[in-house]
Amino acid sequence: LLPQTDVFIAMELMGTCAEKLKKRIQGPIPERILGKMTVAIVKALFYLKEKHGVIHRDVKPSNILLDERGQVKLCDFGISGRLVDSKAKTRSAGCAAYMAVSTHGCCPGHIPVAQPCPCPPPGDSGVPAVSPQVELATGQFPYQNCKTDFEVLTKVLQEDPPLLPPAMGFSGDFQAFVRDCLTKDHRKRPKYNKLLEHNFIKRYETLEVDVASWFKDVMAKTESPRTGGGLSQHHLPFF
Repeated sequence: LLPQTDVFIAMELMGTCAEKLKKRIQGPIPERILGKMTVAIVKALFYLKEKHGVIHRDVKPSNILLDERGQVKLCDFGISGRLVDSKAKTRSAGCAAYMAVSTHGCCPGHIPVAQPCPCPPPGDSGVPAVSPQVELATGQFPYQNCKTDFEVLTKVLQEDPPLLPPAMGFSGDFQAFVRDCLTKDHRKRPKYNKLLEHNFIKRYETLEVDVASWFKDVMAKTESPRTGGGLSQHHLPFF
C-alpha cells in the first residue's frame, strides 16, 4: 500500500513562459513568432472545447509556455470552465485584465462581484479584456498605469479594447485578427472554427518560421528576469 494519498504528476520541463520572454527581450516579440504562437493557441482552445467541453478562460502571457524545440504549450487550468448546457461553469478567479468580459459583467445591470455574468459565453469562451498578442506584440501591458483591479475592470467595461497600433507596422491580417477576437458584441465575434479560417491563421499555418532558433537565440543573448513565482506544471500541448 502507498503510504501517502497525494497524487504527483511529472511533466516535461518547458523553457520559459511568454511573460518572462517579454521581460528578457524588453520589447516586442516579432509578428512571425506570434503568428506561430497564435495558430497553436487557437487550435488548442478549439480542441479543448470540442473534444473535452472545457473553456480555459485565462489565456495570458504567463500561461503560454515555450521550449527550445519551438513548442508552445498552455498551462494553468485553475479557472477553466466545463460546459454544462452550453454555459461554462467555473469559479470566479484569475487575472482580471485577461479574463473574458462576460465574467466581469457584460449583461445590463450585472454587478461584477463574486459570480460570473449569467449570460451565455459569447463566441466560444468570451472575449478577453486584453489580447495576449497585443501585449506581446507591443512589449507593453495596455493597462500598466492602472493601480487596482477595479480600475482595470472599469476601463475594460467602459472603454474600447486596446488594439494593435497601426504605426508599429503590423500586417493588416494581424490587426484584423486581434480586432475580431476583442469584439465585445458576442453576436459579432467569431467562434474558434471561424478563427481557424482567418487569413492570419491560414498564413502562419503554412509559413515556415524557425521558432526554435529564435527562442534559443533570445535565451542565449538575454538575462533571465528576476521575478518571483515559477511556472505551473499543469500544461497541455497545442496541437
